[in-house]
Amino acid sequence: MNIPFLDSWRKRHGPAHGVALPEAADRGPEGLAELLSECELLRAHAQSAGVALDDSPSSLEALDQLQPRWREDPELVPWLGNDAGLYLGTVIVRTVTGAGWWIWPDGQPVVRLASGREIDVVEAGQSWAADGAPELSQLYAEVAEN
Repeated sequence: MNIPFLDSWRKRHGPAHGVALPEAADRGPEGLAELLSECELLRAHAQSAGVALDDSPSSLEALDQLQPRWREDPELVPWLGNDAGLYLGTVIVRTVTGAGWWIWPDGQPVVRLASGREIDVVEAGQSWAADGAPELSQLYAEVAEN
C-alpha cells in the first residue's frame, strides 16, 4: 500500500516493534504525555476516513467503527496498532482521574491507574489493529469503571 505520509513517518520513527522509550524517564509528565499523544499515523488514517480524534471516549467508539482496511497491508498493522494503543492511553490519561503514563524498565509505556493497576495499552492497540479485539471503547469503559 502506498501512503505518502507513512513513508516519511517511518523514516522518522524507525521500526514498529512496540514503543520503547528508555529516555522517557528524563521527561516531565506533561512532556511525556505530549510525546505519547502524537499518534500521527492513526490521526491521519482516521481523518482520511472522516473521523476526528479529539481525545474523548466517543472518538474511541468512532475508531472501533472504522472499516479495517489497514489489515490488507501487514506492514501497516503494527504501526497503526502502536498508535491505537498510545491513543487509547492518551484518552485514559486525559479522562480517568488518577491515571498517568508509566514507563517500564524496558522502555514500554503503560498507563497506571490510581489503584496501581497497569494497562499495556500498546499491546491492546496491537490486538485491536490485528483483529479488532478488544475494542478500544470496551477497554476504555472497563478502565473508567474502576
